[in-house]
Amino acid sequence: MPTPYADQLHAVKQQYPFTRWRKYWQQPDEQEDCNRIEQAYDQLIDRLIELGPEAPAAQKIECFEQAIAITNDHADVIETGEREDLCELTNAVTQACGLNFADYGDGEGLASEWREW
Repeated sequence: MPTPYADQLHAVKQQYPFTRWRKYWQQPDEQEDCNRIEQAYDQLIDRLIELGPEAPAAQKIECFEQAIAITNDHADVIETGEREDLCELTNAVTQACGLNFADYGDGEGLASEWREW
């Protein structure tokens, strides 16, 4: 049975930029990059739901680090617009899981802790 916590996290998927990206990332390798980045965020949300709302912040942060590491593997296709989308998305997931994004990355959010894009 879904919980309000899970519902909040699933609702963030409405902010996914990936459908929009696929419209201009038309090469097969770009489509694959987009798919892998989307999978990383799907896994992030799934892991946060598994941990639950009462999980320690450190455990939640580990999930973000894993997602950003996967995203870093595709840094060559991430330009300014995509970077902004991903930072906003990461911040939305951060808030939905009960953390304050402004507490991380010098106020820019968790993506800024590890991102290479």
